Amino acid sequence: MQLSIVIPLLNEEESLKELHDWIVSVMQSNHFSYEILFVDDGSTDKSWDIITELSKNNSSVKGIHFLRNFGKSQALHAGFKAVSGDVIITMDADLQDNPEEIPELYHMIAIEGYELVSGWKKKRYDSIIFKNTPSKLFNWAARKTSGVRLHDFNCGLKAYAKGVVKNIEVSGEMHRYIPVLAKNAGFSKIGEKVVKHQARKYGKTKFGMERFINGFLDLLTIWFVSRFGKRPMHLFGALGVLMFLIGFGFAIYLGIDKLFINPFGRLITDRPQFFISLIAMVIGTQLFLAGFLGEILIRSKKEEKRYIVSEEINTTLSEK
Repeated sequence: MQLSIVIPLLNEEESLKELHDWIVSVMQSNHFSYEILFVDDGSTDKSWDIITELSKNNSSVKGIHFLRNFGKSQALHAGFKAVSGDVIITMDADLQDNPEEIPELYHMIAIEGYELVSGWKKKRYDSIIFKNTPSKLFNWAARKTSGVRLHDFNCGLKAYAKGVVKNIEVSGEMHRYIPVLAKNAGFSKIGEKVVKHQARKYGKTKFGMERFINGFLDLLTIWFVSRFGKRPMHLFGALGVLMFLIGFGFAIYLGIDKLFINPFGRLITDRPQFFISLIAMVIGTQLFLAGFLGEILIRSKKEEKRYIVSEEINTTLSEK
């Protein structure tokens, strides 16, 4: 199979039929073999009923329905686990991503050899104050922190080689940073394509300003995890030893001073160096223990269930 289209969604009943027909038209005109996988992240409207109906008329339509809303990252994780195409395309269900971009994205992966191609919505139809400006700041920070030179980390329209989606773990709210996760996993052929951004036709956005705050916090998390996630002792242990040595150095200085230099001076406990020594050694010990516990947790970590699938259409995700 050439293409798998993964579409995470939440309460998008108005747009699903139109999006499906548009994708099918592009697939047929380009003679692609394909599957469309809708991942319903716990919708409370008629989205799942519409997906079920679409699957009856088109055997290439597949669906995964979460028991409740678990988040976009979990929806993508489930979708990536279930797909079988050589090239995987992700796109949002709100019709702001243009399916006409799919053939060129496919070409960049299958022919030009990219492992991941991210869309860049260069011209946007969103609020300048509440979405465009914060998004530019967010993307600038992401570039500087991660080293991945993309203009638009948040664009839902992306293309992946099959090996990428099968070897990265998308969890929490890390869907914004899939290119960073791919880079950290060793996939270096990451490209970008300017794509059309369309004004939302139905409903309203599911994301507010808080996503940018959460995005910056997630950026710090992924930077830390990428550098020290598999070796926490390298950070906490090093800092702990450093702090302990500083405190121990002050203790030796105080001891020598009291015993040999100024034995009749003021009490050690009256000197600020005593408290610096004490606090530094306590903090150093705690940091070392944090690194040690982190190493133990990594070695004993078990895969946890991050979402619950209530229904499936033409997939066997729950058996994997």
